Amino acid sequence: MEGRGVYNRSSRVQAAGLSPAVPLLERAASTVSLSNALETIVIADYGSSEGRNSLAPMAVAIGALRKRIGPNRAISVVHTDLPGNDFSALFETLANDPSSYLRNDPAVFALAVGRSHYQQILPSGSVTLGWTSWATHWLSRAPALIPDHVVAAYSHDAAVRAAYARQATEDWRNFFSSRGSELCTGGRLVVMTMALTDDGGFAFPQLLEALCGALMGLVDEGFIGKEEVRRMAIPIAGRSRADIVAPFAQTGQFAGLSIEHLAMFTGEDTNWREFERDRDADKFGARWASFMRASAFPTLALSLDGGRDDPRAAPFFSKLENGMAARLGAAPEPMLIPLATVVLVKEDRRG
Repeated sequence: MEGRGVYNRSSRVQAAGLSPAVPLLERAASTVSLSNALETIVIADYGSSEGRNSLAPMAVAIGALRKRIGPNRAISVVHTDLPGNDFSALFETLANDPSSYLRNDPAVFALAVGRSHYQQILPSGSVTLGWTSWATHWLSRAPALIPDHVVAAYSHDAAVRAAYARQATEDWRNFFSSRGSELCTGGRLVVMTMALTDDGGFAFPQLLEALCGALMGLVDEGFIGKEEVRRMAIPIAGRSRADIVAPFAQTGQFAGLSIEHLAMFTGEDTNWREFERDRDADKFGARWASFMRASAFPTLALSLDGGRDDPRAAPFFSKLENGMAARLGAAPEPMLIPLATVVLVKEDRRG
């Protein structure tokens, strides 16, 4: 993710996509068992990025808990992301954003951990309520080069698609195994993640086509090399309903967790909605290109010959963003955004 607050400013699509999951988090906070909670209740926000899209969900969860525990019991909100995340932007958001959950509740405390959520991050049995959105579609690694695209779902190479499917399966199980350890008995976890359509379709087809076209345009002008593009991959994967439930299929439980709710749906395309209102194709293209710049360009830039320190990195971002914006603005279309929400509960296995 691009730092310095860029992701916060360019994540409107993510904010709209997570909105159906927020009522599920509120319900989870209203019903989660508190009998095994620590004296300080812990809410974990897995994959926080720079924090803007965590503010509303955390405020809702805290509000629901306050109705049950009163104003004085301490609540810790632990934001987690990879070590390279811009945690300075996160803490500035928490301190200064008018909608920060810290502004009106002195008994709420914010912490952060820089560690992958595909391993255990917090002490066993310490988390009462977990939340993650727009995070678990990012894989722990890119398991293979993608010779004909930057996203495996759109590759024609069956071996590449299979490698990414295996990695997605492994990561999904590791994510739940780690959360199963961290949650206290009776704790709940709310997940919003990218999904697949019923026929296996992945998200953002036009967006990713525009990205590939813009990359090849940079090759044609000699700004980047074909070998650099060949190394570029965005390690993401959507999951079908069958993929989501697979760890739980045999016994109904996995790592002590069971699925309480599962819904597949199509996310709202806020950029298309605004285009229908203003009919400004240039703004439409710029909004989507900005979304991709913030979320994926830093990953692509790692494959430049000089990596993140390559002197072409800054103009690479600008040129690629402009190229995408022009392509998307030339033929505006609504984006397909398949999503899923999952609510899990940590069962008492003693019975």
